[in-house]
Amino acid sequence: MIATVTASTPRRAAGSLFGLAYGDALGKPTEFLTVTEIVRRYGPAGPRELEGDPALVTDDTQMALAVAWAVHDAPALTAEAVEPLLRQRFLDWAASPENNRAPGMTCLRACAELDRGTRWQEATVAGSKGCGANMRVTPVGLLDVDLDTLAGLAQFQAGLTHGHPTALAASELTAYAVRLLRDGAALPELPGLLTDRAHEQRTVYRDDWLGDLWQRPGERSAAEFAARGWDDCLRVLGRLEAALARPDDGGDPCRLTGEGWIAEEALATALLCALRHPDDPVGALARGATTAGDSDSIAALAGAFVGAAHGMAAWPAGWADRIEYADQLGALAGALD
Repeated sequence: MIATVTASTPRRAAGSLFGLAYGDALGKPTEFLTVTEIVRRYGPAGPRELEGDPALVTDDTQMALAVAWAVHDAPALTAEAVEPLLRQRFLDWAASPENNRAPGMTCLRACAELDRGTRWQEATVAGSKGCGANMRVTPVGLLDVDLDTLAGLAQFQAGLTHGHPTALAASELTAYAVRLLRDGAALPELPGLLTDRAHEQRTVYRDDWLGDLWQRPGERSAAEFAARGWDDCLRVLGRLEAALARPDDGGDPCRLTGEGWIAEEALATALLCALRHPDDPVGALARGATTAGDSDSIAALAGAFVGAAHGMAAWPAGWADRIEYADQLGALAGALD
């Protein structure tokens, strides 16, 4: 089904949050399948219909909701105000009986340390740049805040579990992409705008949010720590630009921009899916779900991007009643739109 979209559609926050959940739900059954197996089950166009009532999501949506509620409830958007709320939301997620959707080991390991009361800079998994850092950052991109707050908060929520500089940079870029689209940027503009942002921020370390996270053996300065993450993002954005310069062969996008298990590749491959199907939102989700990589995370981020671009009208009308956590998604969207 191809949804009809217009140049300017309201309810962009709703479109983005629900789009993330829809992509997550479509990618959930395909995450550990080969492309051949996915095509055999769903056809060459991939999964385009929600399964189940409710249609179940994964830890991607669950953790995005945790971030969204922590930020929603924070008395101020500072590290000191957000940290205890974010810590508690993550711990509630880790202990929930609904946390049975193949959760990422990095998040579970960090949560175990956070639960012991460990300072978050020491609880985080310092070497991880897994996509758990940015699969959940979409709500930050939907906030009406200045760019410094957006950047600091995006990196901070990542840092509680994923301490690698690339996890931080990719999370900021993911939130920034959502922000740009919410504010009316066109999807084809994103690669250039994100590349510009990466160059501008390359040596910026946000110590008001991150504290001494950078101080590890082998690190010479905060600026060099930050630059390592931004350089990884610039490399994968270069691969995205090269992929977009070629005709679409209809194949697995992971072959061009990576399988999405790590944060910068999840961003780039989700963008590739969105940019290959800018006027077919469900098609963008299906493309993300038809991969050999981290299909639920790729499709979730593709949904967040396309939904932010087109609003709630991007999606089939009946889906909002069937997606898991629809009440929470609707309440948060209402506060953001």
